[in-house]
Amino acid sequence: MMKIFRTKNELQRFIETCKEKNESIGFVPTMGALHSGHLSLVEASKKIAAYTVASIFVNPTQFNDKNDFSRYPRTEEKDLQMLINAGVDAVFIPETSEMYPADDALLSFDFKGLDNRFEGAHRPGHFRGVVTIVEKLFRLVEPDFVLMGEKDFQQLAIVKLLAKTFFPKIEVIGCPTIREENGLAKSSRNMLLSETEKSRAAQIFRTLNETKSMWGTAPLSAITRHVENTLGAEPFTLEYFAIVDAESLEPLEKYGDKPAVALTALRLGTVRLIDNLRF
Repeated sequence: MMKIFRTKNELQRFIETCKEKNESIGFVPTMGALHSGHLSLVEASKKIAAYTVASIFVNPTQFNDKNDFSRYPRTEEKDLQMLINAGVDAVFIPETSEMYPADDALLSFDFKGLDNRFEGAHRPGHFRGVVTIVEKLFRLVEPDFVLMGEKDFQQLAIVKLLAKTFFPKIEVIGCPTIREENGLAKSSRNMLLSETEKSRAAQIFRTLNETKSMWGTAPLSAITRHVENTLGAEPFTLEYFAIVDAESLEPLEKYGDKPAVALTALRLGTVRLIDNLRF
């Protein structure tokens, strides 16, 4: 039976029991509003770890827009049933006051430049909030493996850097993006889209696939112009598109031998969506 913990002390007692048995722990951190993408992370964890722990916490410090925070979907009852059905061993669902006691400061962290572009440029302070809560959760759960989706590609790179810096024994594993039938990347924010908007949002993945077909045959500038012309027109508002080195996230100016990834973020109506595609 899945255990539900709402305080750090309860969770830590469970983790101590796991450690006493010398069993490995896989951790799936989430903000709830779960979908099949999250469940794929649970499935991956169960294949490599003796215990799988999930968390559900809508972290206020990573929202630079208060309206975005208040609108973020919260579906706890449904989420818990999904985690039970998926075979999760324990879930941590703390209140904000449990994770952020009074006068608690955000983590100071050297991002090595990973935070100053793309998501970081469009969401000031976002990644400092991310590393603050992830660092807290890592210390509490003490996982051997952390499973995260590649849809949030820049965030995944930053969490890997955090683990390398402070938690070298933790292996952060990026898992493939799970998509809707029309190609739209699975996201909790998709709940905020109308059916018409969901249909239109299929253009995002179609456009990324078009860039992949142009890869190696067209100048990078031509690929960028194609995306800007397609996703920069109604009904979308394009925030950024870039082709970057998949490891450093440095924008590419010419073709090279290293793996690359296309990153994009845009708005469809009032909903902000992100996606990426490896080349």
